[in-house]
Amino acid sequence: MDPYLEEMLKMDEESRIAYLKAFTRLACADGKFDENEKLFIKNLAKTYQISENRIDEVLSSETDDEIIDAVKKIDSRKIALGLIKELCILAHADDVLTDNETLFIGRVGQAMGVELDKIEQISNWVIDKIILAEEAKIIFEEAGK
Repeated sequence: MDPYLEEMLKMDEESRIAYLKAFTRLACADGKFDENEKLFIKNLAKTYQISENRIDEVLSSETDDEIIDAVKKIDSRKIALGLIKELCILAHADDVLTDNETLFIGRVGQAMGVELDKIEQISNWVIDKIILAEEAKIIFEEAGK
């Protein structure tokens, strides 16, 4: 089993739900929550063994403050850093990183005890990874495929 998934499944369901609610909140930050985003989060919920009757709860868009309060339950540093990484990837997926997304990610990280400089380091790593992937397309003449 994947070590990250194994660590995730060690957490109680409330913490796993809080993790996924942060995804939902960020996905809704642009004012749209399309079917692909919902399906992605539903599949994650199944992978993270969220009870079927609680999936709607995961998909409900709560306020930033409610999410911040919920993620405080996540006490695994590994999971906290992974959540910041995944939120950064999600935030950059549409090639537009808004101030609201940046602020939300920072607040989530701090609620879990992740330092701002570590959050910035993760964000920069995600950006570098995106740039390298784009460069690879050019180098290996894969643009447009």
